[in-house]
Amino acid sequence: MEWSARIERGDDVVVSVAEGAHDLGVAVAEALGERGANVVTLYGSDEVSRAYLNAHDGDFDESPEYERALFENADSVLRLGGGRNTAADADVPSERRQAYSKAREDVREARMATDWVSTVHPTRSLAQQAGMSYEEYEDFVYDAVLRDWSELAERMAKVKDRLDETDEVRLVKEDTDLTMRVDGRVSVNSCASVAYDSHNLPSGEVFTAPYATEGEVFFDVPMTINGRRVRDVRLTFEGGEVVDWSAAQGEAAITETVETDDGAKRLGELGIGMNRGIDRFTDSILFDEKMGDTVHLALGRAYTSNFPEGSEGEANDSAVHVDMITDMSEDSRMLFDGDVVQEDGKFWFEE
Repeated sequence: MEWSARIERGDDVVVSVAEGAHDLGVAVAEALGERGANVVTLYGSDEVSRAYLNAHDGDFDESPEYERALFENADSVLRLGGGRNTAADADVPSERRQAYSKAREDVREARMATDWVSTVHPTRSLAQQAGMSYEEYEDFVYDAVLRDWSELAERMAKVKDRLDETDEVRLVKEDTDLTMRVDGRVSVNSCASVAYDSHNLPSGEVFTAPYATEGEVFFDVPMTINGRRVRDVRLTFEGGEVVDWSAAQGEAAITETVETDDGAKRLGELGIGMNRGIDRFTDSILFDEKMGDTVHLALGRAYTSNFPEGSEGEANDSAVHVDMITDMSEDSRMLFDGDVVQEDGKFWFEE
């Protein structure tokens, strides 16, 4: 309520509560009531979405006005994740998923124009996906979330300031040699507060919107994309676009992503993880992409926050934004304009 969403009296707030986040939803509702905010609650369920999409004929009305109006009139949207089955919608046909996503682009943009914050509540399904006991996973989540965000913001500002002065970023490790332009962009110090234009809790990354991407990149951190396990993804870029791709597992999910639209073939995000409170991979993009020693790249939509005022229209447009992670902790270098700023996971200002 305070650091992340900055809720004030009289704010109009939409709260989306997932199946397993009931207890967190109750606590958030109480805190919103104490602040005198106005609340509309939604039920966020992958199983409900699966039932709807599998029954639909796939001809979706574009930008449902009633749903778009809800977000257009909201000050904040709080998304409390945590379902019962992390693969609940894995059998939804890809073409139907793509059609639904495309039809709701304006709804998504209206939601993202608010002071939105997204987090998860520890659930047994997430603990199982992470390979942990429930109690161990609870500790992991709270260690990642309950950080000294003010102190972390100061550390990340060093990377943001350096990145804002950079024209070209290069990533080098085994099976990876990738360059991308970042000049003319504005990087975001993503420290879990809308005051910093940061919307995920936990956070702990510095991100920007790259372009003119060239080379190859290997994503060695397993992940789940649209309910499907994906592992060892390789992308080749030429002229800023993906021209070849493969995966040891879940290649169909990558193909579905790349073929969504023209924007899905280009990068929308370069993110540099800096949250040292996240000490292991858990197959949850919300946590894994923020982990120190990692870099993530997203195919698809770019965030307008990475563009100077007046140039937001240059942002890469797509119906998808799919993050993939590469581990930079060993035998790796990140270079800004040819200068090594991180080697084997350590930044230039770290011991």
